[in-house]
Amino acid sequence: MDREGFIKLILLKVKFASSSAIATAVDFALYNILVGQFLPPVVSNVISASVGMLINFFLQKTYVFDVNRKVSEAFLISLFTSIVGIGISTLIIYLLNMITFFQDYQFITKAVATGILFFYNFYMKRFAFEKRFL
Repeated sequence: MDREGFIKLILLKVKFASSSAIATAVDFALYNILVGQFLPPVVSNVISASVGMLINFFLQKTYVFDVNRKVSEAFLISLFTSIVGIGISTLIIYLLNMITFFQDYQFITKAVATGILFFYNFYMKRFAFEKRFL
């Protein structure tokens, strides 16, 4: 990859991170409300991550990626990718909640799961929208 391509990739990741930050803020807020008041961590994560996933799709379709597929096809691939990601993050949250520290600090638990998934999500969403990974 040449210098110009590298810079474009970095800028794309910044745009992705920005759109993801908005969706993640909603995800985090909803997760903490649900886990703090109503539901166990795993159920709270599935609900909050699903809402974040929908917000993320619309932001990325509009502001981040060039859509080189039918929107319905991009949505289905993105949805599948997100469902797998939600499964991975839910597993991470489940495993971390076996440790007392993480049981007591759900915000940190959610942050660890989200951080691990950032790069998985970037490359899989890029494939969903642009039909390529790099």
